[in-house]
Amino acid sequence: MGRRKTLKAATGAYKRLDGLKTLAQILAEQIDVCDDQKTLASLARQYRETMADIDAIEGGADDEDGISAIIIRNRQSGAH
Repeated sequence: MGRRKTLKAATGAYKRLDGLKTLAQILAEQIDVCDDQKTLASLARQYRETMADIDAIEGGADDEDGISAIIIRNRQSGAH
């Protein structure tokens, strides 16, 4: 399994899209393991904003940003 790209590495190249995609991955990983609802809400908001920025740069929109699936999965697993 390869190492996850860091924000520092993505920022070093000064490519906004790379940085945003790395940030989205980091946020998604944090959302997957988050147990605190207040923190989860903040992470979800940041994730949605990051995904919207990515969509704006790439010129497309994704009908399913994945955040709903993550929240549902957390609730089903008993994480509140």
